[in-house]
Amino acid sequence: MAELLLVLDSEEIPARMQAAAGRELVSQLSTALSGLNPRNAKAFWGPRRIAASVEIDMEVPASTRSERGPRESAPEQALAGFLRKHDATRDELVAENGSWILNRVVPPVKAADRVADVVPDILWRFSWPKSMRWGAGSNFTWVRPLRGIICLLDGTPVPFTLARDGDDAHGLSSGVLTTGHRFMAPDPFEVSSARQWQETLKGRYVLVDADERAERIVAGIADMAAKADLDVVADAGLVDEVAGLTEWPVPLMGRIDDTFMDLPPEVMQVSMRINQRYFALRDRTGKAAPYFAFVANMTFADGGALTIAGNERVLRARFADARHFWDLDRKIALIDRVGALNAVTFHAKLGTQGARVERIEALAREVAMAMGLSDAEIADATRAGRLAKADLTTGMVGEFPELQGVMGGYYARHDGESDAVARAVAEHYQPRGLNDEIPRAPVSVAVALADRLDLLASFFLIDETPSGSGDPYGLRRAALGVIRTIRDNGLRFDLERLFAAALDRVAAQIGQKAGHDKRQELMAFVAERLRVQLRNEGERHDVLSATLAGGLDGDLVRLLTRTAALAAMVETEDGRNLLAAGKRAANILRIENRKDGPHDGAPDPSLYTQDEERTLSAALDEAAATSERALDDERFTDAMRAVAALRPTLDSFFDKVTVNDSDPLRRINRLHLLAHMSRTLGRIADFGQIEG
Repeated sequence: MAELLLVLDSEEIPARMQAAAGRELVSQLSTALSGLNPRNAKAFWGPRRIAASVEIDMEVPASTRSERGPRESAPEQALAGFLRKHDATRDELVAENGSWILNRVVPPVKAADRVADVVPDILWRFSWPKSMRWGAGSNFTWVRPLRGIICLLDGTPVPFTLARDGDDAHGLSSGVLTTGHRFMAPDPFEVSSARQWQETLKGRYVLVDADERAERIVAGIADMAAKADLDVVADAGLVDEVAGLTEWPVPLMGRIDDTFMDLPPEVMQVSMRINQRYFALRDRTGKAAPYFAFVANMTFADGGALTIAGNERVLRARFADARHFWDLDRKIALIDRVGALNAVTFHAKLGTQGARVERIEALAREVAMAMGLSDAEIADATRAGRLAKADLTTGMVGEFPELQGVMGGYYARHDGESDAVARAVAEHYQPRGLNDEIPRAPVSVAVALADRLDLLASFFLIDETPSGSGDPYGLRRAALGVIRTIRDNGLRFDLERLFAAALDRVAAQIGQKAGHDKRQELMAFVAERLRVQLRNEGERHDVLSATLAGGLDGDLVRLLTRTAALAAMVETEDGRNLLAAGKRAANILRIENRKDGPHDGAPDPSLYTQDEERTLSAALDEAAATSERALDDERFTDAMRAVAALRPTLDSFFDKVTVNDSDPLRRINRLHLLAHMSRTLGRIADFGQIEG
């Protein structure tokens, strides 16, 4: 076993590309060195280097490779061609099972030779999201100019060069030298192992482990905030980004000028994050604190005082810009901005944002009515639907698109709109992601649903639907947002009817017909997203599929309640046995239907010859009637209990009755009885889709 260390030193690598590059390097090394049994691989990444360490065998053992040649009876020309191809003689061939076989002994390969052979190829082929050329005369590219390559096998340098085919690759070749922190320890030093590389760099103000840098950032900022009696606004993405910008993170804290503290906290936070990579702080009551945290990439003799002052000065300029937009935007009421949306294209085939707002306004009213809201709430939902997109024309949203909706809410309050309207404008984009909160206020829920239903209906109508991994309009996310909003708020209405309304409005505006098939496509799309959602939650999506066999119930809450009842039933012993009996009956019917089916007629009681047939027939009639009444009343557990009660009767039937009786009439009648049983179970679900 030997330790392979490969380090690639370069100019500053964009933070967003580092982690993927480190993992890709490990993956490519592991694949290329598979004959050396790579194990315990670890990736390192940072602003100026990506690296990988991996344990491998010292050599690839000798082996025999067999090549199958032409058949013994093949023409001489075919055999001659095979021998030329492999530079072999006829004496080296052996006959096996009618064919000529060439067995070649492959000598052992030393690990160093294999590494020197594959690494240059990996680096030439390495894929970056964006790469660049530098210097002159070489086609070798890297994300930024590559400055050095360290390649050690158990501490011994592995010599190779990147030059090939007349291209000198900027003269790059493997070596053992690297440098520490660009400013605090720039002198080169020699590397002898992965551990020595990490420890020496740490002594030279470079932490090569990205997790260690992130932990230092989080702990350092949290410590400063705690001493000031403040909390840090959690932002894992910003921590990772800053960890990718610094080799030696040094957290510092600055103060925000009091004159900017009346800006909305979201504006301050986004401006600090996007423009400066600063962390926002809150006081113990949750309000924005007049402080910010940031991370320098070095230590300072003055404790960072000069750097803090410089960053405070930069932040004042940023906030001055934000204040300009804030003051300017509020001079025009949100309602007066709606008309400007007619000049903003939403999609070439779907018209303007103004046309879309008309649809959302009407649909928000319809959703609110379906939710059973009061007249005042319906009026608020309609108003909020009209104002929902108006902030797209403001300077603040133009500068920070992340603040869509948020700014609309602030401007609506400034204009004197009701609290419900302002809140709905602010919240109608929720949930923005998997972990985001859903809207809870009734008016907000109505507008949020209207926004997504219109989005889904619009793009399905023009056939711009997701395919494979591509979803440019975020329709999968929109469908999940609809599902979460309905489920978590326990909303009871017919989703299919609302989709129909949304489709009709889009179709009327763009002069296209909205057929029944589009509505079915939308419902199928929602059903698929619902399956994915349940699978991600660890629920039995197969049970949902079984429940959906008869079509997606537009009332998602009812559908999920029914699914939960079915899932609970199949977990019981009676449920499992009933499931097995149902599948047994379906299998028998499938086989016998191929012979002389279908056997879907009503069974004739006069042809029953055994008590088990009569008992099953009566039990099925009773279970069908009981479960039907329970389903109508949405007493799903009672419906499941009614069919689960069939278990002992079914067990007795299959134990005592031969379905394929020698008497043709008796056989067909028993098949009809099984079909009656399948229909009874089918009212509950398609049991064939349940696993187990």
